[in-house]
Formats: sequence, C-alpha cells, structure tokens
Amino acid sequence: MKWFSKDERNGLVFLMAILALMSTFAVFIDVVYKGESSKLALHELSQPTNPLHQFDPNTVLLEELLDMGVSASFSYEMIRWRKYGKVYRTVEDLIMVRSATDSLYKAIKPYVVIADSLAPKPRVATSNRASSYNNRVVTNKSSVHEVALAEPFCFDTVSVGYMIRWGFSERQAEVVLRYRDAIGGIRSEKQLRDCYVVDDAMAERLLKYVVFVPSEIVARLDGVEAEESSGAELTLLELNSADSVMLVAVDGIGAKSAHEIVKYRELLGGFHNLEQLSELKSITESNFEKILQQIYCDSCKISKIDINFAGPKELERHPYVSARALRRIIKQRQLKGGWSRIEEMIDDKILSEDEARRLAPYLRFGPRATE
Repeated sequence: MKWFSKDERNGLVFLMAILALMSTFAVFIDVVYKGESSKLALHELSQPTNPLHQFDPNTVLLEELLDMGVSASFSYEMIRWRKYGKVYRTVEDLIMVRSATDSLYKAIKPYVVIADSLAPKPRVATSNRASSYNNRVVTNKSSVHEVALAEPFCFDTVSVGYMIRWGFSERQAEVVLRYRDAIGGIRSEKQLRDCYVVDDAMAERLLKYVVFVPSEIVARLDGVEAEESSGAELTLLELNSADSVMLVAVDGIGAKSAHEIVKYRELLGGFHNLEQLSELKSITESNFEKILQQIYCDSCKISKIDINFAGPKELERHPYVSARALRRIIKQRQLKGGWSRIEEMIDDKILSEDEARRLAPYLRFGPRATE
C-alpha cells in the first residue's frame, strides 16, 4: 500500500530542499549581521558617529543630535516639544524633556549653549500704572488671548498677575495658587481640572501651553539644591541597578513589591521612567507617591530589542507587545524586511500611537533584511 503518489513524493522532496535553503540563508544572515552590528551607529552615547560638540537646543536639528550619539528618544522629544512652542532658556530646561535621564543630562550639559537673546532677563520693576493693569480683571476674552503668552509655562513659577492675564479674577488667581501650594504643585491635567475655579473652557485654553513637571523631577531638583546647600550626598536609589534587598530598604516597598519590581524590570529590559511602577498591582497610589521621593531612574541602563531581527519568543516576553502586535510584526517583517524607525510601524498599522510611545524606548532598528 502506497501512502503517497509519485507526484506527492516529488513535491515533498522539493519542499524539503526549499526549507534547507531557507535555513542556510537564515544562518548566513545571522552571521553577517553579528559581524556588521558593531560597525553601526546606534545613536547611543557610547557609540557616536560624531563626537559631542557645542549645540543650541533651540536650533539644533534632529540629525545633528543623532550624529553626536544622543539617544533617539530624547532627541525626538526635545525637537517635538520645541515644535509646540517650547523655548529652552536655560540648560536646566532640558531635564524636563520626557526622555531625559541623569547620565544623559550630565553628558550633554557642558556642550549646551543658549543664545544670549533667549537667556532669562532680570525682572524690571513696573510702574504703578502697569501694576494696576496687571491686577485688574480682564473680561474681554479676545484680549485675554492676545495678552496671554503663547509659550509653554509651568505652574510652579506663575504669579497672581500672570493668572489674571489669562482671564482669572484676582480672587480666582489667588485660589488657584493656594490650591497649587496646598497639593505641592499642579502635576497633571486632572489636578488642574479638580481646582473648582477652573472651568472646562479655561482648562482647555491653559492645556495648550501648560507644562506639567513630573513629581520625580521636582524631587530630584529639590534634592540637588539641598545637596548643594548642605554638602550632603543624595541618598536616592537608582531603580534599574538596585537588587531586591536594596529595594526593600525603600519606605513603601515590601518584599512582595520588591520581587515584582525586579521581575517586571527583567521583562521590560529596565524602567524608562518612574511612572511605570504604577503599572504593578502591588504598588498602591499612596505608596507610589512615597516611593517617588526616594528613587530615580536612569533609562540609559535599559536593554533594547532589535525589532528587525528579534525572534517571536523574545518579542512575546515584552509586556508592551500585545498578541495582535506580535502577529503583525512577524507577518509584515517577512514581507517588508523590517523598519528604519518607529513611525513606519505606525504607518503600517503594526502599532497604535500609544503602543509606539510605550515601546519606543525599548526598540532599536538594525539593518533591514532587504537592504
């Protein structure tokens, strides 16, 4: 009894030959890639195409930053924020960029040059007439829009007079600033809207320009000031290098939480920012706020996945890669050969904008198989 016909046997032989050729080709590509990967400029500070040199954050191009070895995520966020109207007036402004880390900031700080015309100017005493103008209520909304500065600002430094220029009455402005001081700073859209004198229309107007400084950055800067004034060393714990024993020493982190933090850190490849701790079930909201005051995060220590060559199992392990995204990555990569930047993955409907934003710090783009 014959299991296969002659044509079927010939087909099987042909299929096995094709599979053998594909395996040989895959091994060849792997060897070539490993041999060439050390020559690639991956835009990390350790492998710059061009040495770091002086640059103005208000005029530097994205390509220049990448050539100097500045991380792609920080370079993109810095340019993107600038396109929304941000003007960098001091070197310290760069620490508020979403992807800024301590090590990255320290590395580029000596090379940052701010034009004299943009540097902060000392305040000049105003006349009584100008002062009375700043303290009266502006009722015409069109004039409010004209008076308001179309430039990002932070609630930490605004005055009553500045709030009046946005259309608040003097009493309302005082309420907003008392509310700000009582809660330790307005750090989110929710906190802004929770202030009872801020209606929806005013919130929408302010949200176009307000910059919310994360709590961990405020704590870090406060700690730096305290260190400089007292000479004492900071005791903040670095999240990506701490083991479970060190984590347990942090007030608010128990043995169970420390174990989950280490496990989640391994799956992620390292924490990109402190907000990721809130993704763990064992970290309560009250503990989260307490923990933030005692730790910091160096995202330069995270390990990255080469999206053009990583295997399905490596991709599947990452918490931010959904089953749907994994299927699309594998299928589209076989057809296209890979991607050069994450925006292409959004255009190809591989990742949503939210998925791309979360995954961007963990991806690198090696040479595509078709190149």
